Amino acid sequence: MARTRGLVRPLVALSAGLLLISGCGSGATSEKTAATSDKASSGPVVVATTVWEAALAKAAGAKQVTSIVPASIRHAPDYDVKPSDLAKVAQADYVLYSSFEPFAGRIKEAAGSRAKMIELNLDNTPSKTTANVTRLGKAFGTQKAAARWNTTFGKEWESLNKKVRGAWPGGKAPAVTAQMFTSWAAKLAGAQLVGTYGPEAVTPAQLSKLSAKKPKFVLDNENMSTGTVLPGSGAKQLNIANYPGQDLDLLAVYRKAAQQMEKAFAAS
Repeated sequence: MARTRGLVRPLVALSAGLLLISGCGSGATSEKTAATSDKASSGPVVVATTVWEAALAKAAGAKQVTSIVPASIRHAPDYDVKPSDLAKVAQADYVLYSSFEPFAGRIKEAAGSRAKMIELNLDNTPSKTTANVTRLGKAFGTQKAAARWNTTFGKEWESLNKKVRGAWPGGKAPAVTAQMFTSWAAKLAGAQLVGTYGPEAVTPAQLSKLSAKKPKFVLDNENMSTGTVLPGSGAKQLNIANYPGQDLDLLAVYRKAAQQMEKAFAAS
């Protein structure tokens, strides 16, 4: 009996230890499962090369969105990729880029990412914007959120167009020249687009040709500006931004452009 009682205590201790280990394992598994569930509920991890693509992803309903090129960088293709950028891409489910960004492919290759690459045709015209948002919504599984944003965008465009038209000088659509990537702003204003230029600087021959059309306003591209476009022509130059800010609010791009044009038209 004494020998039996001597064995009870080690067995009890061993059983307690096994229960403790088993409990810890169960907790770790639960935490891992919870983390996986949280990631699933928050949607895919999206890394965009610039805030423009990131804003489109946000509009499409993505919740975990980051951009590589900071909003403060005006000309994204000139950005130098950093090791920290590669770390972001390595954790991504999707990487969004545009064809004019030569570093996009190198980012994925260098990071060894298995992320799906999606090339977007960046253009702020309504048709391209809604098409991009719809496409991303399908990829992310957030079609309803994308559709809601597109509906809001459509109403916002109509409202802004009406406001800018109300400021037309003399009640007539003003003649404007626009950089090729800001011609969408001329459409938003309902203006008469008499010529486009860029992305390179205007040549003497182009200067003569564009000036001869007597535009009242020049809608330059703030993100690709080459300076004064039509010197001596008397045209008022407005710097239109194509990229959103760090808040990734794409609608703010349209609102800002509308406010600039409305103010300039009313003052002329």
